[in-house]
Amino acid sequence: MISNVNYSRIEKAIQYLVQNYKSQPSLEEIAQHINLSEYHFQRIFTEWAGISPKKFLQFLTVEELKKELEKSKNLVEAAYNVGLSAQSRVYDLFVNIESVTPNEFKTKGEGISIDYGMHKSPFGDCIIAVTERGICSISFIDNNSDQILSKLYNDWENADIINNPKRTKIFAEQIFDAASKKDLKLLVRGTKFQIKVWEALLKIPFGSVVNYRTIADIIKEPGAVRAVGSAVGVNPVAYVIPCHRVIRREGVIGQYHWGTARKAAIIGWEKSHLFLNQ
Repeated sequence: MISNVNYSRIEKAIQYLVQNYKSQPSLEEIAQHINLSEYHFQRIFTEWAGISPKKFLQFLTVEELKKELEKSKNLVEAAYNVGLSAQSRVYDLFVNIESVTPNEFKTKGEGISIDYGMHKSPFGDCIIAVTERGICSISFIDNNSDQILSKLYNDWENADIINNPKRTKIFAEQIFDAASKKDLKLLVRGTKFQIKVWEALLKIPFGSVVNYRTIADIIKEPGAVRAVGSAVGVNPVAYVIPCHRVIRREGVIGQYHWGTARKAAIIGWEKSHLFLNQ
């Protein structure tokens, strides 16, 4: 179930945690930063994450993430090499990705019908766009819905695009329900290299992180780390194609198309759910 907690306050708190993790800020300091009482902040954060802010912060320290990188590398490589999805544990989505045909790519979606709608998620509002063949776009919103819709219309210039949140609501419920195990289909526009990278991202297990070099290695393009970073950065389907699970090899969370604080929020939220399921 999608939490009703105001994500903007959660994000502000996580941004403060990420920026100040070395000093291990107290509950009082974090609560003061977002203008809430300690009690109220503890309550809404625990409702959102399932764990305390202190425990959440432990998941995001550089030392913890560096250990996670070593552990995840072998897991992802093994899953990729045997042709199996690593997404077999609780909370994982089962995703099949399909690319548009060369003609559909060239004509920017001519003959394709797309419905879109705005929905709430544990990480703020988002816009989801779907076709008969699968989800083609998910973008998080930060007072930029017009810009996101403009990009959707530009990317799929010749498609028939309709505002239809009733249809897209079911996808939002499936995607952001932490206990969901629904099969999801994606229809994406991208180069062969980009799609290869996005397919590799789908192998990263829920709650795990890898670095960009690991992705380059498993797609057998070890010299293409920068190109991998570029492909990760233009991922068209936020959260479902889990580009948030790729961090810098130093254990630093790094940049994210939809904001570093949101990336930290998603990583910590996933790790929290795994911790609660142990």
